[in-house]
Amino acid sequence: MTPAPATPPSDLDVIIIGAGHNGLVCAAYLAEAGLNTLIVEKNEGVGGAAATEEFHPGFRNSVAAYTVSLLNPKVIADLELARHGLKIVERPASNFWPVDSRRYLLMRGGLSDRQAAVARFSLRDAERLPAYDAALEQAADVLRDLVLRAPPNFGGGVVELVKGAGLGQRLWRLNAQGKRTLIDLFTKSAADFLDGWFESDVVKAAFAFDGIVGNYAGPSTPGTAYVLLHHCFGEVNGKPGAWGHAIGGMGAITQAMAKSAEARGVTIRTEAPVVRLLTREGEACGVVLETGEEIRARAVAAGIAPKLLFSNLVDCDDIDPALRKRFVGMKSGSGTFRMNVALSELPDFTCRPGKEAQDHHGAGIVIGPSLDYLERAYFEARLNGWSSQPVVEMLIPSTLDDTLAPPGQHVASLFVQYVAPHLPGGRHWRNVHEKEAFADLVIDTVTRHAPNFKEAVIARQMLSPLDLEHRFGMVDGDIFHGALSLDQLFSLRPQFGYASYRMPVPGLYLCGSGAHPGGGVTGAPGHNAAREIIRDLKRRRAG
Repeated sequence: MTPAPATPPSDLDVIIIGAGHNGLVCAAYLAEAGLNTLIVEKNEGVGGAAATEEFHPGFRNSVAAYTVSLLNPKVIADLELARHGLKIVERPASNFWPVDSRRYLLMRGGLSDRQAAVARFSLRDAERLPAYDAALEQAADVLRDLVLRAPPNFGGGVVELVKGAGLGQRLWRLNAQGKRTLIDLFTKSAADFLDGWFESDVVKAAFAFDGIVGNYAGPSTPGTAYVLLHHCFGEVNGKPGAWGHAIGGMGAITQAMAKSAEARGVTIRTEAPVVRLLTREGEACGVVLETGEEIRARAVAAGIAPKLLFSNLVDCDDIDPALRKRFVGMKSGSGTFRMNVALSELPDFTCRPGKEAQDHHGAGIVIGPSLDYLERAYFEARLNGWSSQPVVEMLIPSTLDDTLAPPGQHVASLFVQYVAPHLPGGRHWRNVHEKEAFADLVIDTVTRHAPNFKEAVIARQMLSPLDLEHRFGMVDGDIFHGALSLDQLFSLRPQFGYASYRMPVPGLYLCGSGAHPGGGVTGAPGHNAAREIIRDLKRRRAG
């Protein structure tokens, strides 16, 4: 996976732009089907946002993506990722919410344990929990069924009508309550949806967190209920809804994917940034690298954000101006700030004391104790550029993985909301003091709940929305390659009429998170795009 001579142009079937996890998945499936496939990646290594690196001597961690659940089990099996070194372990507890100096909510895996945890805040909510779980799981089953299917593509003719009819039959099989729940999840805010189930503000905030993760929206914003559902359809080692850690960090996933792809014959070139899509008679026929090198192939698949693809790589003459404007104008921006910290010791939480590893240290530790807290954080970022009391999800993967830090020391991932993708008042994320000031605020926020935390920090790595854009092509820092809003989902993702992974330029495909089913480390867009590319190239050969 180092810079290497290009495969001879006449031999290449497909060029994939970007060696992120979806690009690697797409390439592996294409090669398995006998297509000669080349991946070109701008960075030194593969993985995109799902990479592991040393950020301080002796301390390694996942750089951007930071936890496992949504990775599709079919992709894991088909690419034989375990055989290529991937090992995923389950968290000892799902999530831990410090509320104040005395109270906390600790959610373990079993229903009885979760009911006992919720009962500390509301007996009624504990009684409602089984019905809530069942309703959400029924909806998540529908989503899982759709994840590996291309959505019906408006304007696609009889084939797309048949797809739509099949989808209608799948939804029609739901009972009346299931249909109502699905409609609520696709149309309501997380806050409104949860108000119909629970009474405790702490409990509602805990569930609402999944509706705002990576989403520049507050829990009362319409559409956040769907984002909540999007984060519920995953599984770890066959356990639906579970969350886990890849030993070696998220880079272990993409390293296994790269090995699987290369074993199937894929060529991967790193340090090979693409600057332009090549076309011939209106069809995609290759790429131009930053060096000026031209590489030609029968098709091109882009694992990058559609907003980046159409603003930077596709020539204005190759696409209708009005359509190009729609792609470039996609809503994006996750409102997130990413940190890694090296720690001399584990945080000692006031509400659950102890510096020795306990189950809550291995959970997703969320500072966001009420719906009001989440909502205020969002509105403050909208007004001032960031939240003075941010929402923080912290994972300490070294409690599960001793390859990441020296003995007795630890690494923590902090996924923080909210920050504006573009700061107001002439401020800019390129100014280091802005990043430092917000990072200080994040450390202080955690320290309010774990007084030893600030002193335990040895070193820190900071990634603003601008850093995420420059390093990983996440325009506006958007981890989903485009907001998961109702007008950018399913048959409307990335745009009306282009949900089939085929882009407006013939021979150009989208295989990244900007395509259905959207963001998260799933591998599903890569899987689905590969199926469509294989179908098209086989048809062209037969013709």
